[in-house]
Amino acid sequence: MSKLLGQTRDLIRTRHLSIRTEESYLAWIKRYILFHRKRHPSELGAQHLSAFLSHPAVKRHVSASTQNQSLSAILFLYREVLGVELDWITDVARAQRPKRLPVAFTRAEVNAVLARLRDTTWLMASLLYGSGLRLMECVRLRVKDVDFGNHQIIVRDGKGAKDRVTMLPAPVEESLKRHLTRVKALHEQDVRDGFGGVYLPFALERKYKHAEREWMWQYVFPASRRSRDPRSGREQRHHVAETVLQRAVKAAVRQAGIEKPGSCHTFRHSFATHLLGAGYDIRTIQELMGHSDLHTTMIYTHV
Repeated sequence: MSKLLGQTRDLIRTRHLSIRTEESYLAWIKRYILFHRKRHPSELGAQHLSAFLSHPAVKRHVSASTQNQSLSAILFLYREVLGVELDWITDVARAQRPKRLPVAFTRAEVNAVLARLRDTTWLMASLLYGSGLRLMECVRLRVKDVDFGNHQIIVRDGKGAKDRVTMLPAPVEESLKRHLTRVKALHEQDVRDGFGGVYLPFALERKYKHAEREWMWQYVFPASRRSRDPRSGREQRHHVAETVLQRAVKAAVRQAGIEKPGSCHTFRHSFATHLLGAGYDIRTIQELMGHSDLHTTMIYTHV
């Protein structure tokens, strides 16, 4: 099993898939093999895959998205790693995700939640609301992608591996500049200590020598401590863990007495909803949100 997982890991990295996808796929493939008592996947058929997929749905009541995630991992194993295109794979149906309306805060609720956040978490939440960023787009934001001159943020490698441009909200610009001054001082100290490197995607560190130590490539929201990169094994400063903001927002929503299932993503929904209410063109909102399909953006007309 370890050899097969190693092959899967190597192929995932060759395809430049994210570290989250790598962890998720390896975990699901390992569960699939253990579920069938370590039998090799090439010995299994449609009934084995169906049994594996239905088990978490029936026994653990997981969501449709979780089922589809497990299916994607197994399909990757057969098609990409084993190079097997079996007829029964194409007959496996994905779980139907329920169509739900997004939850959005009112402007008063946005202010109430932000008022209960402090320092970095306030700044990050303000960008989620003022720029329509996804949570991971915010924590992975790099210095070079904040354009104060044009009052915009460039989102690199967003959902669907797409870049886009969104607005930099004016009320947070000065706070963000002060924050970056502190972050730069931290980076310069790391460099003096013999560190200062940061993860660069798609082998850019081989293309641009010493770029991993340059200021412009550093994360806007770095972690408080250095850590060891799971791929390179090098000690460097990664971005802040997304759970830091998730916990802070959850606590702020509770303290504000808001009776909604609010989360970090609710700020993004609120961004689109409030722009629509302010009279912005739906196509403009689509571009700012990074939606491929206009119908995805149209859902905010029902909120």
